[in-house]
Amino acid sequence: MNMKVLLVDDEPFILQGLSVLIDWQAEGFDIVKMASNGKEALDYLRENPVDLIIADITMPVMTGLELLQTIREEEVSDAFFVILSGYNDFKYAQKAIRYSCMDYMVKPVQKAGLLEVLRTVARQKAVTLKQEDENRKIEKLYLMQNVNALLTGKYENADLKYVKENMDLSGKLRYVHIGLDNLSQLEDLSDEELKLLKEKLVHNVKRFLGEDKAHLICEMPGYEDEHEIGLLLSEHMTKEREMSMVGFMEKLYEAASGDISENVVLLVGKEVEDIARISNSYSSACMLKPFKGFKAEKNIYYYEEEVHVNQNKVVLCKQSLDSLVSAVEQNDRVEINNSVDELFNEMESMGMTGEIVSMNTNYLLFQLIHLAVEQDESVDQEEVMLYISDNVFDSGISRGSRAHMRRFACEYAEYLIQLRKNVSRGVLLEVEKEVKEHFAENLTLKGLSKKYFVNSSYLGQIFRKKYGQSFKDYLSNYRINEAAQLLLRTDKKISVIAEEVGYHDTDYFITRFIEQKGCTPAKYRKNAGEIEGAEKDV
Repeated sequence: MNMKVLLVDDEPFILQGLSVLIDWQAEGFDIVKMASNGKEALDYLRENPVDLIIADITMPVMTGLELLQTIREEEVSDAFFVILSGYNDFKYAQKAIRYSCMDYMVKPVQKAGLLEVLRTVARQKAVTLKQEDENRKIEKLYLMQNVNALLTGKYENADLKYVKENMDLSGKLRYVHIGLDNLSQLEDLSDEELKLLKEKLVHNVKRFLGEDKAHLICEMPGYEDEHEIGLLLSEHMTKEREMSMVGFMEKLYEAASGDISENVVLLVGKEVEDIARISNSYSSACMLKPFKGFKAEKNIYYYEEEVHVNQNKVVLCKQSLDSLVSAVEQNDRVEINNSVDELFNEMESMGMTGEIVSMNTNYLLFQLIHLAVEQDESVDQEEVMLYISDNVFDSGISRGSRAHMRRFACEYAEYLIQLRKNVSRGVLLEVEKEVKEHFAENLTLKGLSKKYFVNSSYLGQIFRKKYGQSFKDYLSNYRINEAAQLLLRTDKKISVIAEEVGYHDTDYFITRFIEQKGCTPAKYRKNAGEIEGAEKDV
């Protein structure tokens, strides 16, 4: 977009001469207004932004210097300002400089001098825009750091004040977790595929939020879930759209899903009265992650509906639940089955209402999370919740049924055994060995996690932390490096090498090779031969 120019002079032929002296558009400028005095220019500036003002120093009604002084003192415009004068007097320049005048040109204006001024303006504008962009990024990052402090409940009064001053948080608030439901499949994606998926999700949600997109949390420091984003839902956002909270969530879900083939899920935290209490809403949304694995599958989960406790009636089957927790801890399969039957028989005798199931399930999950954290102090509560939330079973087993509970309890018992062995540290060495010995086979993170009894999402997280990339990218890079060695050491055909390193599609192999090595396999082999020949000549 061209920069906007305002020309100001009381002599019409001067204005006309300036307008035709150069090709303004070719230089990236458009003359949007020509004014005959400073007052006319000032009135225009109060209603219209411009990037550059070129004004005569002596004019009736209001001089160029008076115009400059007024727009700076009253903060009407921060446009670049150039003074024109028939007087070659440094006193005028001194006064103009005090009010941020960038240049002083003596009439008659020469083409070369005007072009030099415009190009200086263009360069300075580019620098200014870049700096403004950097400042916006820094301000956004600082805001997100303060939001992060509020979400975790570890904030100072200054953090709270800054967030309130920079976000519209009027009315009641909720934290909304927007993510993808098939976590185990996502771990098999490359970093680039995961990045593109998240970009789609962010784009869809921002388009729906419009002016409220600043409430979206997608690049928050310490935000571990790379494919998930958060939203601070303020009451004004629903009122402006004349929607109920439920209606807003349904529209948000539709917008977020958009062109994404994976299942999008919204976890809606409990309502809080003020941003100072948003950590309660955030923690309740996180709590829904493991709980939803025991509920009927939905697109949107509300804390108040899924984690509801009736204070007026005791419906907790504590003895049965404690027996089940003990059986899980001891990995006693027979007792696990008996305890699950006992629990379900007791709940059925009380009517098996949603409220009864929710309360007992909630108690069980809290106890199991606590049990896991006790097994290995290096594992925190978030990691255990991730394990439970990702433990979605094969189709055919109804969520929340006896079979579902039995299978979950047995697999959780295996999980606890691995925690006792602290397998989360040693398993990465096993994965490395698997890649070295079987890189040409169909290795997946999900398959390896089953082989070594580790949750796939957790394995994906610790793998990224150690190697700085996804398992898929690590495997691909290993295969390409092996292919490079075969190209140098053998005269095998490229299609044969592609098969030997695990690529059954030669074209796809060539594409990945170019991405990593910067040239085709054939050129890589040829270049290596030329280098080797040159070394022999020497």
